[in-house]
Amino acid sequence: MDSLLQVVNKYWGYSSLRPLQHEAMTAAVDGRDSLVVLPTGGGKSLCYQAPALLSDKLTVVVSPLIALMKDQVDRLIQRGISSAFFNSSLDAADRRRVTAGIPRREYKLLFVAPERFADSLFVDMLGHVGVGSFAIDEAHCISHWGHDFRADYRRLGQLKVRFPNAAVHGFTATATPTVRDDIIAQLGLRQPVMLVGDFFRPNLRYRVVRRTSAVANVLSVIRQHRGHIGIVYCIRRDDVDRLTSQLQLAGVRAIGYHAGMSDDVRTQAQDDFSTGKADVVVATVAFGMGIDRADIRYVVHAAMPKSIEHYQQETGRAGRDGLPADCVLFYTGGDFHTWQRIIRKNESTDLENKLRMLSEMYDFCTGMSCRHRRLVSYFGQQWDRAACDACDICTGTFEHSPDSTVTAQKILSCIVRTGERYGAAYVADVLMGTPTDRIVDRGHDKLSTFGLITDWPKGVLIMWMHQLADQGFLRIEGEYRVFKMTPEGWRVLSSQAEARLSDPGRRDGRQRRERRTDGAGRPKRAPARTTGLPPLSGKGEPLDAAAKVLLGRLRDLRRRIADELNVPAFMVFSDKTLREMARRQPRSPDEFLDIKGVGAIKSRQFGERFLEAIQAHLRK
Repeated sequence: MDSLLQVVNKYWGYSSLRPLQHEAMTAAVDGRDSLVVLPTGGGKSLCYQAPALLSDKLTVVVSPLIALMKDQVDRLIQRGISSAFFNSSLDAADRRRVTAGIPRREYKLLFVAPERFADSLFVDMLGHVGVGSFAIDEAHCISHWGHDFRADYRRLGQLKVRFPNAAVHGFTATATPTVRDDIIAQLGLRQPVMLVGDFFRPNLRYRVVRRTSAVANVLSVIRQHRGHIGIVYCIRRDDVDRLTSQLQLAGVRAIGYHAGMSDDVRTQAQDDFSTGKADVVVATVAFGMGIDRADIRYVVHAAMPKSIEHYQQETGRAGRDGLPADCVLFYTGGDFHTWQRIIRKNESTDLENKLRMLSEMYDFCTGMSCRHRRLVSYFGQQWDRAACDACDICTGTFEHSPDSTVTAQKILSCIVRTGERYGAAYVADVLMGTPTDRIVDRGHDKLSTFGLITDWPKGVLIMWMHQLADQGFLRIEGEYRVFKMTPEGWRVLSSQAEARLSDPGRRDGRQRRERRTDGAGRPKRAPARTTGLPPLSGKGEPLDAAAKVLLGRLRDLRRRIADELNVPAFMVFSDKTLREMARRQPRSPDEFLDIKGVGAIKSRQFGERFLEAIQAHLRK
């Protein structure tokens, strides 16, 4: 452990490790197989990078994206760690250079794509060199049960056969218990160390809002975060192109990114975002895995993603420096149907599982329980907190209907009067006054609750029933998902407790048409909903006025150095490290080295210039 900490401190500038990093590194040093599940931003890459420096054998990192490989190798080389990547982006000269360097043991880490293992010559070369360990990044891609299955990952199941003396480590941020078991089986891990981190990230503030106008909704978040960078996710490529253009017309430094663009255009977009030439990237799910910025302050979903795994991974790209960040999701019921059509068209295998994941995502959007709790529970962990204080449900900023309790009483009464024997669709038909054959045959068209709610569509009524179940007023039983009353539900029915139901924004039929016109009969645009979140604040001790001035000067210096080196600014120092410099104001090399995130290598590279800037500030 002392050796690991010395390595981490020397090359990364950290004097301590995050939860489970110690255990993951120890497994790697001991040569044991492992599966490490840490939320995005949990420090997975350090778990295989640091132990590689204590090994006399090569560590091979399997990564799904070329951009991610290049970024990690650039950062490692800057820290003084010999590394290389071997993929299709290399020209002939670089390919020969890397191929020659591998048998000469010039590299501690080698990054490759999973499809590289289809090349028998490459596999033979690794066999002659002697690989100490394989680190499989995004390991969930090997599982059919995961959200991002890739056939090329299946070849990795042969690693334990072809390299029996090498340890294999799987790393992922998005794996449910079922997916974890499948990863272990597919990789053939032998008595692996299983490490699962805490999925609760309290610095992320979740909010879900029904979309009214995509451009206005997204702009409301961007304008609330002036001076910060963010990511906006869309469903389709056309949505990306359209929204990017509209944001640019509104004066936002936005760029687009999706798989339909050429490699050169996508690379330029990624570089512009990384180097700070753009404040916002509008993208499909294709964007993000190759970006390692720690200072992303907000992630916006302009529409609902297709699974909770995608949502957790995409929102996890915000606030990786531990400072507060906002995650705002705008959705409508139409998003569900859009994804349903896309999935049915493109998923030839495991269709039922993908549709189930989509339904779970929609339930997350429409639910009335703590957002953090739902995410933590989804990934198989216990929730033992009363509230998160970091989502719209727990902070009371969720847009709920002013008539929630009265509407809830109507719904609960209908469930009771129909004998607590039916599911959501049947109860909704009774409430809407729909005389189906089943309803008429059972005499439920004669009930006092028949036609009691006629001004909302069926989908809204079903959503509200699930929200009542979310709050513990109903429970769902059996294969047919029948609604049953709970003691708390009876309290709402007898006006002894209150319920909260979401505000869908507009009613059906005549009232919907009335809302679409103003007093003169002209079309009326629906008001854009905003996030309702207070401004972001720093974490830990606040900076005084003088320290804030110094922080600005340190950021300017960081920008100049980054431009000189032609690297992203965050690769010089993170915002979190600059903030600690501004607060502590080190005056000597030893004090500078004591700043978290500096380390011996960067201290030698940049220490003198940053200390000069701090001294100049103190003299004024």
